[in-house]
Amino acid sequence: MPPSENWNEAAQLLTDGARRFIQTEVAARLNDWEEAGEFPRHLYRRAAELGWLAMGYPEALGGTPSPWCLRNALTVALARFGGSGGLMASLFSHNIGLPPLLRHGSAELQQEVVPAVLRGEKIAALAITEPGGGTDVSALRTTARLEGNEYVVDGEKVFITSGMRADWLTVAVRTDAKNKGPGGISMLMVPGDAAGLSRTALKKMGWLCSDTAQLRFDAVRVPARYLVGEEGAGFKMILTNFNGERLSMAAMALGFSECCYDEALAWARQRKTFGTALIDHQVIRHKLMDMKMRIESTRAWLNAVSARADSGNKADKGAEWVAEVCLLKNHATQSMQFCADQAVQILGGMGFMRGTACERIYREVKVMMIGGGTEEIMKELASRQLGL
Repeated sequence: MPPSENWNEAAQLLTDGARRFIQTEVAARLNDWEEAGEFPRHLYRRAAELGWLAMGYPEALGGTPSPWCLRNALTVALARFGGSGGLMASLFSHNIGLPPLLRHGSAELQQEVVPAVLRGEKIAALAITEPGGGTDVSALRTTARLEGNEYVVDGEKVFITSGMRADWLTVAVRTDAKNKGPGGISMLMVPGDAAGLSRTALKKMGWLCSDTAQLRFDAVRVPARYLVGEEGAGFKMILTNFNGERLSMAAMALGFSECCYDEALAWARQRKTFGTALIDHQVIRHKLMDMKMRIESTRAWLNAVSARADSGNKADKGAEWVAEVCLLKNHATQSMQFCADQAVQILGGMGFMRGTACERIYREVKVMMIGGGTEEIMKELASRQLGL
């Protein structure tokens, strides 16, 4: 369905709410959280109280059905005014951890897991990537063998967002040891307090306030009812999950690009060199306009792709749409990279200092260009979807 005026009003309310939230509850504390490597757990409850964690989820599970245009409006605003990928990655890690369960899990398992997460009481995470392979999901080695009414899980996962404190992990496992390809992969819900699960914190270049972990499963026993969907269907679940993740990442990248523009513009207006404000120099104005061009092209493309996602026509979400999502993700993150670079250049020495948004975003841009599918994989997948 096409966006309505009510949606536009709702998007503005979300934007205003995100700005207030960042100003009152995040901005003064963010640098401390970056140093600590995590933010307070009560922030999940606060986001739940604002209704943000529940957006896009069914009412029966405590959610609020929301179109992509509204979810993206919130994502863009939080990125623009907060300037922290780490905050957003962990605070909304359930948006990549829960969708497989929502689409394929039993009603009983959904009720056991989802409502508490949407209330901000529990944290959900997705565990797919392994030390021996990243994008090549079909080659994963973590196994889950069925013994009676339990699965026994052995293996390792790495680069897991919210991995240190997740209460529920949606884990990709190989349930068919004889099938070394995608057909042997399944999805399993693993409780965070399961015996045999160990976690190691990882240090990163960016996303510092997002806890990231390497997980080890040593004979972790999980009830068979925690299987998501059917055995052998996990690979398709993962591929479907990536579409939403990439669309959200494009919205984040747009917000971060705007954050860099805002900071660079404010600095150019106040900073004086050779007796005049930076903004009075043509070269600085042109840098800002180069940033603005990329921001607005990303916004237009994001809105178009989101409108197709919100359409009730299945044809709007076919192979061509998947290709657009891949290419949009590349375009948005490249725009973010450009804007971060130009903002740091405009701020000069101050842009190299911790505490400025553009310095933080400059460090974080690479994970946006890699996470959810690298640029190279995005181009290849898009070309295949387009039949090239």
